[in-house]
Amino acid sequence: MVLVAATLFGLNGTVSKVVLASGISSLELTQVRSLGAFVGFAVAMAIWRPAALRVTRRELPFLAVFGIGGVALVQWFYFFSIHRLPVGIALLIQYLAPLIVALFAHYAMHQPVRRRIWVALACSLTGLGLIVEVWAGGALSSVGVAAAICGAFAYAAYVLLAERGVAERDPGSLLCYGFLFAALFWTVVHPPWNYPAGRLDDSVSLLGRLGGAHLPIWLLMLFIVVVGTIVTFFLIVGALQHITATRLGIVAMFEPVVASAVAYAWLGETFGGFQLAGAAIVLAGILLAQTAR
Repeated sequence: MVLVAATLFGLNGTVSKVVLASGISSLELTQVRSLGAFVGFAVAMAIWRPAALRVTRRELPFLAVFGIGGVALVQWFYFFSIHRLPVGIALLIQYLAPLIVALFAHYAMHQPVRRRIWVALACSLTGLGLIVEVWAGGALSSVGVAAAICGAFAYAAYVLLAERGVAERDPGSLLCYGFLFAALFWTVVHPPWNYPAGRLDDSVSLLGRLGGAHLPIWLLMLFIVVVGTIVTFFLIVGALQHITATRLGIVAMFEPVVASAVAYAWLGETFGGFQLAGAAIVLAGILLAQTAR
């Protein structure tokens, strides 16, 4: 389930970059993705498992935190960062989340972690320095890097909250309410009447090696909502019923690899020599962090 989700997420990154290049903002794309996913999950649950949608007042605060702090923000930071960074690099930075989880377990929850967490921290920071080429004053967008780092914190919160949520709720209903609160949050931040709905019929170039092909924005967004959100999020949260968040994080490291390959084949995005070395060191650090709890 996680491998399929990681593959689809990797493809979704490049499709999202095409939409963002059309002039749709990261906030506007996040808003459509959240609302569309909520509608999809709500309809599916109402048909197949309506009883699972029952919710108590006691659950609402947790679902709101999960929807806003996890679902809403992890999407926006991701779209914001890939708009300004190569897809693979943005994902590598976001996948520092397992390191954040291990540090949180150690300092906030006072859980014992293995000493290798400090080696993981050193590897991740060293690799990150190589990726952004700090000696050159930062070869990448500093705003994009900052957004990706914030996305790592949001992703860590999302996985931890989801792991707790599936212990009490069906994955479909958890995601349904998560996307509901995410959609409500973005509706307040960006009211629907400000949305450029008239642009959704515009036909845009697929860029890169597919630059000669054109598709309407609404069709690309439909792919992002159905394949890149409903299917993928359900697979990830559903997998937490079978494996731990730690093991999920290890397998999900396949996503930056797929995303980089798709972005290279489609958009021609490549890593420089230092960035490639940094990516390998970051992946090693993430793997160590995953085994440190």
